[in-house]
Amino acid sequence: MNSGRQSAGFSLIEVLVSVLVLGSGILGMASLQLNALKYNQVAAVRSQATFLVYDITDRMRANRTKAQAGSYDISLTASAPTGSSIVATDLQQWRAALDEQLPSGTGAVQRSAGKFIITVQWDESRVGGAAGQQFVYETRL
Repeated sequence: MNSGRQSAGFSLIEVLVSVLVLGSGILGMASLQLNALKYNQVAAVRSQATFLVYDITDRMRANRTKAQAGSYDISLTASAPTGSSIVATDLQQWRAALDEQLPSGTGAVQRSAGKFIITVQWDESRVGGAAGQQFVYETRL
């Protein structure tokens, strides 16, 4: 009843199936790593935008009289003021930091009914997010 053929080990099909399963698992892990890297980069950019909003807020609190008089008001498209006054230096340094630390970063400050609205805008498309992101922060001094 013994046909003379004994099974001793794996067949070629079993090996190919196991290699296919292992390969798809490795591709899945690589995909997870890439997504984690992308979302980590997006989170870092957003954290930096938040930090820069708090930076200009602290600068305005240190120079409260000028801020409440409207000296810190600047639009997204306007260039930073020239000169060596404290307000001009604060806005120049803030805009330079936005440009250096955020992709296509810019910012605006406006007063509205005793509140200050600070807007930071950047482009997140290079790091995997959407283009034209904004962070808007309202505060009183």
